[in-house]
Amino acid sequence: MTITDNSKGIDLEYLSRISETFFTTKPVGQGTGVGLSVSYNIVVERHGGQLRVESEQHQGTTFSVKLPLRSVAG
Repeated sequence: MTITDNSKGIDLEYLSRISETFFTTKPVGQGTGVGLSVSYNIVVERHGGQLRVESEQHQGTTFSVKLPLRSVAG
């Protein structure tokens, strides 16, 4: 699944940190900074998938989620 927006993009100084637990650009008390770290944990660590973020200044951001297919014996 891929989701793309056409907003201002993510600042380069923040791009490498967006999956860190508790990282937020919001003022103290206004953001928890757990959304993408939880997503990363579920997609990558629990399911062996991929969570990618590509962003270009003034062009937008694309988030891609890939989950592995597993055959179900039955």
